[in-house]
Amino acid sequence: MSGYPPGPGYPHYGAPPGNPYGVPPPYGAAPPSPYVSAPPYAPSAPPAGEKPPKEGKTHGYGGYGQPGYYGQPPPAASAPPPPPPSGAYGGSPFAALMPSAFPPGTDPNVVACFQAADRDGSGFIDDKELQQALSSYNQSFSLRTVHLLMYLFTSSSVRKIGPKEFTSVFYSLQNWRAIFEAFDRDRSGKIDTMELREALLNLGFSVSPAVLDLLVTKFDKSGGKSKAIEYDNFIECCLTVKGLTEKFKEKDTKYSGSATFTYESFMLTVLPFLIA
Repeated sequence: MSGYPPGPGYPHYGAPPGNPYGVPPPYGAAPPSPYVSAPPYAPSAPPAGEKPPKEGKTHGYGGYGQPGYYGQPPPAASAPPPPPPSGAYGGSPFAALMPSAFPPGTDPNVVACFQAADRDGSGFIDDKELQQALSSYNQSFSLRTVHLLMYLFTSSSVRKIGPKEFTSVFYSLQNWRAIFEAFDRDRSGKIDTMELREALLNLGFSVSPAVLDLLVTKFDKSGGKSKAIEYDNFIECCLTVKGLTEKFKEKDTKYSGSATFTYESFMLTVLPFLIA
């Protein structure tokens, strides 16, 4: 996103991100053995209100479904992960969004961008205002993608976002853009199936070939004919994988890769991603 100020701890725009997991294995091969401590899943989207982690520092668990990634029990010596923040991914999706403030040290350009979008001075911006704020930095997103961003960073379906959440969205998009460009090696503006797999591994999500094919088909603007996705759809793809994985992890308390859902819980988990 041309013009984005570099976020604390994030690589500069266009720079390839660090890969704390080592070189991704060949397609279909199992990744390396687990680390001594639980490797970070590092979806690059910090919880609402938190600043992004400094470079080389990550948190959480690894990609789902592979040894050493999410889906395998963490080593015995590892401390259990902290509970999610109050209201995050556990409360009602229609709960009111609490007022917030910019984290200390937020880039003044991020503050100015939010304040320009918040025309009524309410301390919140809606979906169309967020869409316009992001487009002012040469990045256009559909309202569906904007809705997914707002849902995942606020855990609410009210479609309002405050300063803390906006800051997290801003820096996370900057990091995701750098990852996209790092794997768009031919500079085509698209990434193919293999490149998407590597990008998701870099974010900590190891999906099966069947899931990968579904993702490419879903987010390929040609309906799956070109087998490649552009940046805006890449963001929507990442939001979907990240959000569903985090929802699943709430139920998978033993990190075994299995979980039990009631019908109501399942519907509330999946529907926000279908109707965003």
